[in-house]
Amino acid sequence: MSTYTDLQLDALRELANIGSGTAATSLSGMLGLPIDISVPNPVVLPIPEAVEAAGPADEERIAVAIPIIGDLEAVVLLLFDPDSAAKLCGLLGVDPDDEMAVSALAEIGNILGASYVGAIGQMTGMELEPTPPQPARDMLASIMSSVLLMPGADTEQALLLDTDLTVEGEECSPSFLFIPSKGGVEELLTRLGLEA
Repeated sequence: MSTYTDLQLDALRELANIGSGTAATSLSGMLGLPIDISVPNPVVLPIPEAVEAAGPADEERIAVAIPIIGDLEAVVLLLFDPDSAAKLCGLLGVDPDDEMAVSALAEIGNILGASYVGAIGQMTGMELEPTPPQPARDMLASIMSSVLLMPGADTEQALLLDTDLTVEGEECSPSFLFIPSKGGVEELLTRLGLEA
């Protein structure tokens, strides 16, 4: 696995922060509430470590996977733990145990993921097209197995965005993974003039 310089990690952090700003504005409009999103520490990890960082394999998560097509194939994956899911559903007026909860979180995931991908596209000049979100409620290990079988996810690395999402002072932060096809992180850095 490649190791990245501080300058390269700063560039990835900048990508994430610009995407976060766009996402906060969109999400705030949807919820009608003040939203703050920051990405303090993006890291590029081998897939097994990225999964481990997202939580125990046998814990339930609500996941929103968004396959990306275009100049770079990838999958954006947001993972909501039960506590974060319950807080967000409460803000939306949806029972977290209801089937509507998955749809509501899929919409939030779609806004976050599409905003992030849009920022990557703008900064790199790449044509990146999010496809419809694919929500699921399952154990983390099962979710990851399914995601890694998706087109665009044939990779060894994931960009883990340690997202801090605060809604009206309530922290409800999802785990956010950007899983590009093989060589995808290097391609992003090359487009930013920072060859890996």
